Amino acid sequence: MLARRIIPCLDIKEGRVVKGINFLNLRDAGDPVELAQRYNRQSADELVFLDINATKENRGTTISLATRLARELFIPFTIGGGISSIEDIQALVTAGADKVSINSSAIRNPNLITEAAKRFGSQCIVLAIDARKRNHIHPKNKSSIQQSTWEVFSHGGSRPTNIEALEWAKEMENRGAGEILLTSMDNDGKKDGFDIELTSTISENLNIPVIASGGAGYLKHFRDAFSQGKADAVLAASVFHYGKYTVSQVKEYLSKYDIPVRIV
Repeated sequence: MLARRIIPCLDIKEGRVVKGINFLNLRDAGDPVELAQRYNRQSADELVFLDINATKENRGTTISLATRLARELFIPFTIGGGISSIEDIQALVTAGADKVSINSSAIRNPNLITEAAKRFGSQCIVLAIDARKRNHIHPKNKSSIQQSTWEVFSHGGSRPTNIEALEWAKEMENRGAGEILLTSMDNDGKKDGFDIELTSTISENLNIPVIASGGAGYLKHFRDAFSQGKADAVLAASVFHYGKYTVSQVKEYLSKYDIPVRIV
């Protein structure tokens, strides 16, 4: 069985790492390179850096950050935010990024994923989905919830798209995305646990890895994301940034429950 991955996520705004709740009320969490070096020492499997304002401000992801990270890190890292063209991906890969994360641009131009996968390989292309739950009410019984689905949001979670998350994930897999970075907007930053229903729904219907994101607060939440949510990797931010847990502590906990992790 493949080792499950633990991935710290660093949201970048104006050159600093920030963290909020439900994508709002951001507060400073430190310098991205210093935090990256810390997670490097803690045996993080990968790192994800998301320039959270790049798309809303209609600008590209900072290439200089990728260059700095490539000099300092010895583990794979993904960069996302504001990536809108093959040229943007080429620049980031050339600067040293192992993968790129694409969200809003794929919604605007799904063929970007197709072209990017052909050009750089599926292993380089991460499709990010920011999803919020929506309940369908039975037309004859207004108090009865018929089923749950999730709507995809773009532009850093600020714009609804009316796209259903599972169908979108399937389309992106067919177009060549190598993995899905799946964030529950409802759970993000609350530390009450991952959206297991969302994670398992996407994981069980795809053949590519799914990274669960949004809601890590306690060690049990990581275990649940793997055992119940069927995730291939778990992404977390505040529990790592503010020192509640180290990556190593999470891995040691998971290994006690026979969840395979890489321990150095």
